[in-house]
Amino acid sequence: MHTASFEGVRDAATQIAGVAVRTPLIESPALNARVGGRVLLKAENLQHAGAFKFRGAYNRISRLDAAERARGVVAYSSGNHAQGVAAAAALVGTRALIVMPADSPAIKIEGVRSFGGEVRLYDRWTESREEIGAAIAAERGSILVPPFDDPFVIEGQGTTALELLDQAEGAAVDQLLCCCSGGGLMAGINLVMESLSPATRTWAVEPTAFDDTARSLAAGTRVGHPPAAPSICDALQTPVPGALTFPINQRVLAGALSVTDDEAAQAVRYAFRTLKLVVEPGGAAALAALLAGKVETQGRTTAIILSGGNVDPALFSAIIEDRFTGV
Repeated sequence: MHTASFEGVRDAATQIAGVAVRTPLIESPALNARVGGRVLLKAENLQHAGAFKFRGAYNRISRLDAAERARGVVAYSSGNHAQGVAAAAALVGTRALIVMPADSPAIKIEGVRSFGGEVRLYDRWTESREEIGAAIAAERGSILVPPFDDPFVIEGQGTTALELLDQAEGAAVDQLLCCCSGGGLMAGINLVMESLSPATRTWAVEPTAFDDTARSLAAGTRVGHPPAAPSICDALQTPVPGALTFPINQRVLAGALSVTDDEAAQAVRYAFRTLKLVVEPGGAAALAALLAGKVETQGRTTAIILSGGNVDPALFSAIIEDRFTGV
């Protein structure tokens, strides 16, 4: 059985080369001055389909053989993995059905359909996306492409860190902050950092009410969080860390930080006004933690993953015009 590894991340980099975007590593003098240190921003909001998820989706789907491609793929996602899978499926010539929460931002649902994906909506509070996805995959004979608990997906996401370290051109990265939901991106990045930059302290960042990684680290095993009202960080509302991702993150992480919706909104606003980037709230979680002073930055080099830019237009307008008052 294939197990996610650093060697697998290197292989994934070859697999996605020339297809995935080598997203820029951005440095802002204004941000450096604000935090008293150097900040390197990996702009995955500029990736295909607007988020890092394309990396893992393409790494997995492009490996399907002809018979598997003929049967199509099924995935479940709040939106970014959904679009990544739909885009990757279109590129390799297979069909994709995505199980998505009915309350997903319309821009994400429309994004899936724009890539030719079929959408099956469900109620995230009363139905299980895993059960729905598994049932559809079994009925159709399709290949299930999980959003994080798949070794090829984890390795694909890890290519983000390979690029980041290469683009940093030898600069020592003291710490790295990355949003964390199921933990696929975080785990892929951690596989790279423990091999190539073990001195770098990595931090997972979660919405305050969806702090299952922090709770799991404290408990020493995977646990969920209490029921919570929705967050504007819609991409980060997974109930429990992944079975494959958590052991990697548990081994490598320095810890987990949390941000409020207001802090996430402030980061979205800062990204637009100062960095001139459109970043969704979940994608701005790591930047939010930085701006809110959750880590020491004075005299340090901090890497930040801007993981996605698929923000609901109405919410984005309210945030950047200072009209956001909560969800």
